[in-house]
Amino acid sequence: MESLQLAITGMSCGHCIASVRQALGHLDGVEVQNVAIGSARVTYDPARTRPDAIADAVRDEGYDAQVAAA
Repeated sequence: MESLQLAITGMSCGHCIASVRQALGHLDGVEVQNVAIGSARVTYDPARTRPDAIADAVRDEGYDAQVAAA
């Protein structure tokens, strides 16, 4: 398992946190460690998903996500 930190913009409330947590939780091979306004930390299996797919799941919820330095 690898660790990944995301910097997320556009989040402002608990609903945002829940949306991001749910989107990340549905990804194959991803375990959500923490989601807060402006960031998320996950562990993932690189054989089952890629960092850009993880960021894309957040973007699909309407937020901007960038892989941050871990």
